[in-house]
Amino acid sequence: MNIGKPKCGDKIAVWFSCGAASAVAAKITLELYPDCDVKILNSPILEEDKDNRRFLNDVENWLDVKIKIITSDKYPSQSAVEVWDKRKFMSSISGAPCTAELKKYPRQQWEANNKTDWHVLGFTAEEVQRAKRFMITERDNLLPVLINQNISKVSCMEIIANAGIKLPRVYKMGYSNANCIGCVKATSPTYWNLVRRTHPDIFMERAKQSREIGVKLTRVNGQRIYLDELDKDVVGGAIKDHLSECGLFCEESNE
Repeated sequence: MNIGKPKCGDKIAVWFSCGAASAVAAKITLELYPDCDVKILNSPILEEDKDNRRFLNDVENWLDVKIKIITSDKYPSQSAVEVWDKRKFMSSISGAPCTAELKKYPRQQWEANNKTDWHVLGFTAEEVQRAKRFMITERDNLLPVLINQNISKVSCMEIIANAGIKLPRVYKMGYSNANCIGCVKATSPTYWNLVRRTHPDIFMERAKQSREIGVKLTRVNGQRIYLDELDKDVVGGAIKDHLSECGLFCEESNE
């Protein structure tokens, strides 16, 4: 992707999501553009695994940069569960309200007070189309550093490991990203049964809240069903990475 190059003094916002890809994107941005004003930013979500904070601290030490925490003044708890409860809405084909309220809105607040010439997200070499869609629907000043360097998601994990940093523990549990556990954008029975095995309390919480709100979060044989109707032995396709690093925009996953 050829969209221009930052010049000396440009302000670059790197949106770090506690995943391997955005961590490597931050590292490369700092190395490629030492004469730019680079800010590393993170909007934490309460429902993320607690080990994500350990990973953030390790990445700060690796980058030798303090990561700035950006939160919502409407939801200071940064809780997706609270958003779903207040909005009485969890997910649809157009996305999920948690991303709008806890990712997009804080980013927009920050942007209103901080001029930004470029945005960096963890779009990897496999995600050219997602990056192009982001530029059309969100910001045309995306700086796709990983794509330009042809760095894949697996390569990002290898880079992190070679730096002596342990990946967020959710990767070892079988998750393809470090997003919230029990992400309501996922529809795959494979994903939800993984949540049931690794975090049964969270599975029950999502099942209860989605039933109360009236949202059928999973899909079996092409039909939407409630989580409490999902057989624990049902297996769909392999968990795909459509949810890769929940960030500034949100799309439904058909994993």
